[in-house]
Amino acid sequence: MSGSGKQRMDDFAGIAGGFASILGGLRDEVQAMGRAQAEEMIRRLELAKREDVEAAMELARRATERAEALEARVAGLEAAVAELSARQV
Repeated sequence: MSGSGKQRMDDFAGIAGGFASILGGLRDEVQAMGRAQAEEMIRRLELAKREDVEAAMELARRATERAEALEARVAGLEAAVAELSARQV
């Protein structure tokens, strides 16, 4: 290969390397923009984090258990009142 042919190949390799570098930077920029848009969408939709949802579910479970226990207690008290009322008659 002549000197000018080798020089052309070196120039081409340099251009190709620069192009690959530009594409890599562009890819990183597109990924960063996509990530930022996804985060903005999540923020606008006000989506809850998994931990927050799990904590809320646990609170709801405890509240349900407490309500059921209170319902049973009220039913027992109502039965006792009814029994006492029946004795007085």
